Amino acid sequence: MTLLQIFKILDPLGYKVERWIDSGIDFIPNVIIAILVLVFFRYLASYVGNLVSRLLGKASHNVAMVSLISALTRIAVIATGLFFALGILGLDKTVTSLLAGAGVLALAVGFAFQDLTTNFISGAFIAIQKPIAVGDIIETNGFTGRVKSIGLRSVKLDNFAGQVVELPSKDIFQKPITNFTHSGERRVSIECGVSYQEDLKKVEGLTIAMIKSLDFLSVIRPVEFNFIRFGENSIEFQILFWIDQVKVGPGPAKSVAMMAIKKAFDENGVTIPFPVKNQELTVQIPKPEKE
Repeated sequence: MTLLQIFKILDPLGYKVERWIDSGIDFIPNVIIAILVLVFFRYLASYVGNLVSRLLGKASHNVAMVSLISALTRIAVIATGLFFALGILGLDKTVTSLLAGAGVLALAVGFAFQDLTTNFISGAFIAIQKPIAVGDIIETNGFTGRVKSIGLRSVKLDNFAGQVVELPSKDIFQKPITNFTHSGERRVSIECGVSYQEDLKKVEGLTIAMIKSLDFLSVIRPVEFNFIRFGENSIEFQILFWIDQVKVGPGPAKSVAMMAIKKAFDENGVTIPFPVKNQELTVQIPKPEKE
């Protein structure tokens, strides 16, 4: 092969390389601008994320939700900067493909982690609506306890028996909740019985007076007293009263009230009869003597 033939082969290649170099040189300003855009949006994401974190921290004490929203905000700002940078580089089709891929990925993740996603969304709504707070005494999903922590995925309760119950956020959000702390009051019920020989008006007056003397009684709601049934050995009654939960819990309040009622009855000669069980009388018939 002659030298002329070699030049004829290399000439088109040299021309293409030259064009690539020229295009690369022309493309350098766009690359620099795209890099500057990414750097700008990186710092902007940090600033906006911190700003959102501070604002949400004043509105909500749920650290998990605040951290999640601030992180999502940073990701959204950085993603916006990435799309701008790709647009500057002329990669518009790449931007479209990324958006389509992100949508498909989000849909797949949503189906794969449906329960987890539901818990996170429910946790976010709990943090926004604030139906419960740390320290509240609640009853939900068959559990009663004091709220220890509220996260995006779950809520932890102290069940007053030494165990911590962790409930998914979706169960807290979707099912009924009885919050005993919102009003600061809770009703306590005590049932008892007195002898048939007692003066029922005297029994009612003694019981109500003793309950009203308790220092943890709510002054807003009245004490309710009702005779409820004629039992086998006693006339039974029920007394309902409301307590201030800041001062005492329902268990100790009921215990103190029962001791106070018993003391008042003893001092005034009111009898609380013992339960009497029916006993069968057994008669032994002697066997006839053999002759």
